Amino acid sequence: MLNGRHASRLRGRGLNFEELRGYLPGDDVRTIDWKVTARTGKPHVRVYTEERDRPALIVVDQRMSMFFGSVLNMKSVTAAECAALAAFRIFDQGDRVGGIVFGDTAIAEIRPGRSRKSLTVFLTALSDANGLLNANQPAVTPISMNQVLQSVARIAPRNHLVLLFSDFDQVDETTRLLVTGLSQHNDLVIVLVSDPYVEEMPSGVKVVVSDGMLQAEIDTADKTVHRRLKDMAQGRLAEILNWQRQLGVPVLPLTTAQDSVEQMRRLMGLPGRRR
Repeated sequence: MLNGRHASRLRGRGLNFEELRGYLPGDDVRTIDWKVTARTGKPHVRVYTEERDRPALIVVDQRMSMFFGSVLNMKSVTAAECAALAAFRIFDQGDRVGGIVFGDTAIAEIRPGRSRKSLTVFLTALSDANGLLNANQPAVTPISMNQVLQSVARIAPRNHLVLLFSDFDQVDETTRLLVTGLSQHNDLVIVLVSDPYVEEMPSGVKVVVSDGMLQAEIDTADKTVHRRLKDMAQGRLAEILNWQRQLGVPVLPLTTAQDSVEQMRRLMGLPGRRR
């Protein structure tokens, strides 16, 4: 999936014909099928399943909503580690790699490149954003996922591999529309990062939560409170997972409770490491 130079089921320009479709602005004119174009009176292009040069854009969420973990890692750490592994894998295959790393107040954009420098700039931005997360960070209105997706569309208008690592906190109908648009012109893969706390929210405990300025105590021994919290958390996860069925966008799950390398190997269809 991450390799743009070998046969895959993802769209690209190569040897194995997949389909004919109408020409879209920005399509390579070399892919135009002139016979079909002449017969129909409208320009058509040939789409293939093998990719010769597909740039990758790795988008990583490092907002405060990702600064949570109940077992092994914070969500922010799992996302950063797995994104770094994907970047190295893509770079080692000789494909261009870049990314967007965003926190609550800043976005770092690295356009895809084939040089070691591009990879290093992306990894440095990822490390810097992760290092800024801390429990005493002041409460601010975070950058929205919609703003980030608009930046993705600007950098990757078509024929990119886009990997999006996030917990997808605060999404709406606009988010869904932006995801649909990106998936129509790129190979978009959503990597949903979650924590076991969502699936197995403990009951009978008191939790103090704070936004940095105000705090509140939540008693999960209250069955109504516990049910509402669980429904809210699981409902958001279910909404994102349903995008795979509704929009045809691959959604790969990551958990903070497992080793990042093993999860990435499993998601990419590779055998586990021998111990």
